[in-house]
Amino acid sequence: QVQLVESGGGLVQPGGSLRLSCVASGGIFSISAMGWYRQAPGEEREWVAEIRNGREPNYADSVKGRFTISRDNAKNTVYLQMNNLKPEDAAVYYCMAEDRVGFRHWGQGTQVSVSA
Repeated sequence: QVQLVESGGGLVQPGGSLRLSCVASGGIFSISAMGWYRQAPGEEREWVAEIRNGREPNYADSVKGRFTISRDNAKNTVYLQMNNLKPEDAAVYYCMAEDRVGFRHWGQGTQVSVSA
């Protein structure tokens, strides 16, 4: 069973930056992809970015050019560097790990707030 723990959320002004981290443990060798999703109040959870084994990262159009996903396999950690944050980026951000049979594991979420 894969466990995911996110950190790095907080309050930032528009135009600011944050870096989210997600540490995976337990069953990490079964992970084929990791990614980030977000959910704003009253909205459905939406995909933000993903990185699959051996492939280039993919991004939602709304964050392309501003967010960067990366993975440090030695630390079992995936990062989301978020630059030029906008008020519409405010949400709870969830880390996701997909195993080789397609099952998705989720973290508990970390809050990102963007406000002047």
